[in-house]
Amino acid sequence: MKIALLGYGKMGKVIERIAMERGHEIILKKEEHNTYEGLSNADVAIDFSVPNAAVLNITNCLNENVPVISGTTGWLDHYEQMVSLCNETKGAFISSSNFSLGVNIFFEINEYLAKMMAKLDNYNIKMEEIHHTQKLDAPSGTAISLAKGIINNSEYKSWTLEEPTADQILIEAKRIGTVPGTHTVTYSSDVDSIEIKHTAHNREGFALGAVIAAEWIIGKQGVFTMKDVLELK
Repeated sequence: MKIALLGYGKMGKVIERIAMERGHEIILKKEEHNTYEGLSNADVAIDFSVPNAAVLNITNCLNENVPVISGTTGWLDHYEQMVSLCNETKGAFISSSNFSLGVNIFFEINEYLAKMMAKLDNYNIKMEEIHHTQKLDAPSGTAISLAKGIINNSEYKSWTLEEPTADQILIEAKRIGTVPGTHTVTYSSDVDSIEIKHTAHNREGFALGAVIAAEWIIGKQGVFTMKDVLELK
């Protein structure tokens, strides 16, 4: 398939290599100062840009009838707007805070554990996420997705980066060196602790998941998630 890369930083370059290894062709590498010329010829677009570019990238794809996979985080205040546009244009769209296949399995484990722990009131919860120092948003989109998974399956109401109240999940966001991404959810009581953790060793997993999602979305119409791609629903 012909792929438009919207964002050609470190992730874009890894996606390019993996896509080409899987037999695909890159026909557009959109960076800050070049145009969308050639976008309409793409079978699918993959957006790993920056928060202030993502909405325009996705909008252009949907208006050009190009299915779009977006792994950019930090722009989700506009998510419902993009969903509406996708429905209006009869397009196809997947946005995910993390396309790693392992992380999406981790999301499912996190929700299942939250359902079990919701019955116990003697455990306190906290989350930690560690990323490289160049990551712009904090907490990470993955950490927010994990928090939402817990909130949807428990009595917790929100997350916070500050001192939490009884119905808030504390997220500790750390930026260290070149860490690709580590996420930990811990339930602690006076007698024991339960911890689940996902550690990314490099960017390969994120890129591979995005390419697999791009392969999957061809010929489909609607707004999807990685649960659909991995048949986790």
